[in-house]
Amino acid sequence: MQEKTPEVVAIIPARYHSNRFEGKPLALIGGKPMIQHVVERAQQVELLARVVVATDDDRIADAVRSFGGEVVMTRSDHASGTDRLAEAAEKLEISETDVVVNIQGDQPLFPPEVIEQVANPLLEDPALHMSTLIYKIIRPEEIDDPNHVKTVFDCHGNALYFSRAPIPFQRNPEDQEKPTYYKHLGFYGYRKGFLLTFVGLPEGEWERFEKLEQLRALEYGYTIRVVKTTYDSIEVDTPKDAQRVEELLSK
Repeated sequence: MQEKTPEVVAIIPARYHSNRFEGKPLALIGGKPMIQHVVERAQQVELLARVVVATDDDRIADAVRSFGGEVVMTRSDHASGTDRLAEAAEKLEISETDVVVNIQGDQPLFPPEVIEQVANPLLEDPALHMSTLIYKIIRPEEIDDPNHVKTVFDCHGNALYFSRAPIPFQRNPEDQEKPTYYKHLGFYGYRKGFLLTFVGLPEGEWERFEKLEQLRALEYGYTIRVVKTTYDSIEVDTPKDAQRVEELLSK
């Protein structure tokens, strides 16, 4: 019997409560709630079989349904967006070998091309568990900014470590040659079976200090393939960020 070709499903975890920006998914940008911008961009990707918003909030669910989007309701006690993603993947009865792409609901300007970039390694290598995107840092202020997570990787494109600190550290700052820094972009691809394994793993030691979930996979010996992208993506963490996005859209 011929094996079924894996499908790629995008799930967008969205929660209403945020310390820095309450109700962020419903913030209006150009007359549309932010979550609608994210869904509509994902729907432009031909590779995706489905685009689903996963939320525990009726206000977000109603907004998604109002513009014709698909939504799945999840529990309200999840510690992270990845836990919400895993519950949604189970409820949607996605096949164990299918690819689940996690799209952050606060990136309303992401280029649709990045979804194919993060999914393709998993489609090409059935043994791969997880993939994510990295971007060459061009703004020097991002190197020391702990909100921009830095990445180092091996010669096969597999992540070695993620850190909020600048990595690699330049031992001799007087050297003319400067290291290239890469920052992690918050797009993930998972084999659905591994996604369920991942959320069942205990918190890792390095994850606990850095507050970076992806370190759990590395600490337990799983491979994360990193894909260099030429596309950056603006995250909306505050109302000021939303205003910046609206100004960019108006141009």
